[in-house]
Amino acid sequence: MLSNHSPVAAAPLCRRSRHNLLRHAYAALAVSLLCGAVHAQEDCFNQAAAYQGVNPSVLRAVAWFESKGDASAINRNANGSIDVGQLQINSIHFGDLAREGVPHRALTDPCVNVYVAAWLLKQKMVKYGNTWRAIGAYHSESPKLRDAYARSIQKILVMWGELQVASNSQ
Repeated sequence: MLSNHSPVAAAPLCRRSRHNLLRHAYAALAVSLLCGAVHAQEDCFNQAAAYQGVNPSVLRAVAWFESKGDASAINRNANGSIDVGQLQINSIHFGDLAREGVPHRALTDPCVNVYVAAWLLKQKMVKYGNTWRAIGAYHSESPKLRDAYARSIQKILVMWGELQVASNSQ
């Protein structure tokens, strides 16, 4: 387990959170405008993680892995999709986000990006539980890519001292 929060009754929470995504994403934008950017960004990781019931350290590790925390990062993928912001939200989600009232242009705001990433990670946790598989599925559902991504996030968390290396001694 990576989080103290269990995804018990996660499906109703996920449905409820979808309806509130716009409200929380724009609240995050307001926080970032009212506070200093670095302080607000840290608050956004903690607040978004608490709201969705995901681990804030995992969100930070994903941001570090994806863009080294660069809120302005935009990457064009070989398949024609694009990834936006520090947590590299893929354009495949733009339709769902638009239906929730979050325009893709808002993803360049660091706090909106974090809230959306937490929402997406929670969806994977609903599907796979609070597991490395869920964390890897944030990147890809393909088992090979999913598992490699999860290992990368694991390594970052170990490097940061957020996760201990499992002992192989018997």
